[in-house]
Amino acid sequence: MTQRKDFEEALEGRKVFVTGHTGFTGGWTCLWLRSIGATVAGFSLPADTTPSLFAAARIADEMHASTLGDICHYESLFDAMRKFEPDLVLHLAAQPLVRRSYREPLWTFQVNAQGTAHVLEAARSTASVRGVVCVTTDKVYRNKEWPWPYRENDPLGGKDPYSASKAAAEMVIQSYAASYPFTEGKGPAIATARGGNIVGGGDWSEDRLIPDFVRSVVSGTQLALRYPGATRPWQHVLALVHGYLLLMAQLLSPRPQDFARAWNLGPQELRHYSVREVLELLSNEWQRPQFEFMDNPFPEAGALALDSSLARNQLGWQPAWDTQRVIRETAAWYRNYYAAPETARAFTLGQIDAWRKDIAA
Repeated sequence: MTQRKDFEEALEGRKVFVTGHTGFTGGWTCLWLRSIGATVAGFSLPADTTPSLFAAARIADEMHASTLGDICHYESLFDAMRKFEPDLVLHLAAQPLVRRSYREPLWTFQVNAQGTAHVLEAARSTASVRGVVCVTTDKVYRNKEWPWPYRENDPLGGKDPYSASKAAAEMVIQSYAASYPFTEGKGPAIATARGGNIVGGGDWSEDRLIPDFVRSVVSGTQLALRYPGATRPWQHVLALVHGYLLLMAQLLSPRPQDFARAWNLGPQELRHYSVREVLELLSNEWQRPQFEFMDNPFPEAGALALDSSLARNQLGWQPAWDTQRVIRETAAWYRNYYAAPETARAFTLGQIDAWRKDIAA
């Protein structure tokens, strides 16, 4: 049996309210929390893909409550949080797709900026809540296409609606933290987590590299590639879930003020892998679809990396797997799913346990 880490012991028996629990990251988070004895309730729109990790891994079976709702509707959100009386809130719900944000900019701003305000207001109005971890993105930084990683004190910004909406969410978070300081008992302690491109089993979202690869393999169709030379901070979803759990545990510590701030959670490897290189790794682990290159109608960042030394030094956060291991585990998850979909839950829990063993080593 894997030995528990201090942060897992701190979360055992705690009540955690997760927005976006039906999503890809939400599913992995809820399973890890339940595996260490936390009580979990969720509030989210229905899973927006078929298949979905939420259904495949039967995540609702493990939850105290799974409420389907929209964070843009404040009263229903507040009612669900108030009834559960959580110790902690993990805010994952978002419109997370860059290309979709061009098609639906108003909805993107509403969900990502005003939705974040709704979550923080509900948390402030729920007396039991001691800490909130808000998840944004590496794309909150004003991207200058420079070769060195961004630090937490670099300027925020965003050209596309998705990036701008997440930078706006950061402004909302900073406003709540300053206006309702937890040190004066006016609200919970708030931390922000900024992560890069995540991969892992159970993601079938549109316009994402790994799901697009999976669909091409399964359907036997061509895979259209945009910007194959672009580098991204590839990391397994468990790296970020690990960071979120560390932060939540620290917001319950005797000195939450040391952790109520923004944190970068990016890969630690010096080498950055391009889209083309990741696809080659995937092809070696599964099978190779036909590739075609397309002109991208929307601008995207060509290079983006995070300096995560703060999280490494002060949180003790360190990704357990390098990029090649990440791609190998991701390919294994999808191969297993399409061979035996009924085992998705056990396979997902097995990968969580493998990560836990590696961070305990």
